[in-house]
Amino acid sequence: MSDIIVRSLGLQSYEPIWRAMQQFTDTRGPDTPDEIWFCEHEPVFTLGLNTKPEHLLATGDIPVVQIDRGGQVTYHGPGQLMVYPLLDLRRGSIGVRDLVTALEQCVVDVAAANGIDAASRCDAPGVYVDGVKLASVGLRIRRGASFHGMALNVDVDLEPFSRINPCGFQGLQVTDLKQLGAEHDLDKVREALLPHLLRHLQLTSPIVHKDSLPPGQQA
Repeated sequence: MSDIIVRSLGLQSYEPIWRAMQQFTDTRGPDTPDEIWFCEHEPVFTLGLNTKPEHLLATGDIPVVQIDRGGQVTYHGPGQLMVYPLLDLRRGSIGVRDLVTALEQCVVDVAAANGIDAASRCDAPGVYVDGVKLASVGLRIRRGASFHGMALNVDVDLEPFSRINPCGFQGLQVTDLKQLGAEHDLDKVREALLPHLLRHLQLTSPIVHKDSLPPGQQA
């Protein structure tokens, strides 16, 4: 069984990481190890395939990028933990709903460890605390493999969310772990979240940690 490669990439511009995910997915073979990428992004609004123009209210000086994941518009910025599972779903017999649930549930587990009652919703992907959004999920499946993933608000400037209708919901409020009084050191949150994610996906291969992109892919 191949190792699972976990990459902690730090603060990155959005588009080069997106392109690297596409390239990884398009060139992977049947024996390519699965990977999970963690990073933060410089400020950006990303528009999923279903985004309607009216959900962009006043983006101002923050770049807007049209991308190929599902879902609507969201914001990414420093202090937000991005979780990108690059998995061969067919090889691992993982359904898309299984992956979404695993992403959501690992945040629920981290929140619970901090005494916070978080939950997913059947009508809108993501994780919520008393109806306020803590994490968003948006995926793309191509060639039987996943890319894009989840954004968990850890200690992020929440003001840019007021410039959009987050995930297409007018007036949706957004929070982060810091505001909820939870652990908000990004490295500690990443370390706490990873074992929960692997457990929910039933991934038991050895983990290899790296701090750079695959060879030939530079952000």
